[in-house]
Amino acid sequence: MIKLNGVTKRYIMGDNIVMALDGVDIQIKEGEFVAIVGPSGSGKSTLMNIIGCLDVITDGYYELNGIPIKDYDQDELADIRNKQIGFVFQQFNLLTNLSALENVMMPMTYAKMSKKNREVKANQLLSLVGLSDRTHHKPTELSGGQQQRVSIARALANDPAIILADEPTGALDTKTGQEVLNTLKELNQKGKTVLIITHDVEVARNTNRIITLRDGQVTTDVSEVKHD
Repeated sequence: MIKLNGVTKRYIMGDNIVMALDGVDIQIKEGEFVAIVGPSGSGKSTLMNIIGCLDVITDGYYELNGIPIKDYDQDELADIRNKQIGFVFQQFNLLTNLSALENVMMPMTYAKMSKKNREVKANQLLSLVGLSDRTHHKPTELSGGQQQRVSIARALANDPAIILADEPTGALDTKTGQEVLNTLKELNQKGKTVLIITHDVEVARNTNRIITLRDGQVTTDVSEVKHD
């Protein structure tokens, strides 16, 4: 589903060239639950942007769900993101003036789904994440964990191939964060490919595979992580 071969990403900073990714080789199969971990400056955010089609590679090869991502313009990348990837962010990124239902419906609006079908599907997704009794609540009326579950429901709106979660528990306390991770686990058990970007090894241990980055390179790739 995700194939990166010899992927590099260079940035020009004044007179300096910064190698954010340096020859990264990763393959992730459909239905995997994977964490990408590393300290600040390791390249994990750059890798997330590449996988999420928010940025493009400098050299190498990247294929997403059978689509080679090369020389795409911003409109083409946006189309791929909308169809292939569901994003979950640390700060939730919900629209505060909209209800939970309306927030989940938003991506379907861009996909030109009818209003009736949007409402039906959004209700189903909120029920899936345990928020069927919070559909008409605005983000300010929800706890942090509930807001993150709304964002997970929103990420599922267009039935993406991949859920890409960037520090999904970073703004939550430990108990609430674990509840969110359990929701992501359940989605994975139902067949979704889930990829978590995190600096927190304890968060990563909830997944079935941990890929560690340092200085723009993969240093370890451990599958079948054992859980307590």
